[in-house]
Amino acid sequence: MIVAFSVSPAAAPDSDGGVSEAVARAVRVVRESGLPHRTGSMFTEIEGEWDEVMDVVKRATDAAGEGSARVGLVIKADIRPGYTGQLDAKLDRVEAHLREQ
Repeated sequence: MIVAFSVSPAAAPDSDGGVSEAVARAVRVVRESGLPHRTGSMFTEIEGEWDEVMDVVKRATDAAGEGSARVGLVIKADIRPGYTGQLDAKLDRVEAHLREQ
């Protein structure tokens, strides 16, 4: 499965009103998980089995929420049993279609 998620504390803890420090804590959890992942400006995508992916999302949410009374979490999942390596393969298929045109 691939999960795209965005997590952020409700109050902006950075001095400039941003949440980059909290988000960095979450991204660190994802990177240390060893699962295939990709981080963009608004979402982090992670690929693996249900239990391992959801465990990482939970730990990343906890990390982002350190020191905050409330955390927002948005999750979108592509659940396709029997498929792995789709984090890049899905993009490769789109790019192949674009080259055809």
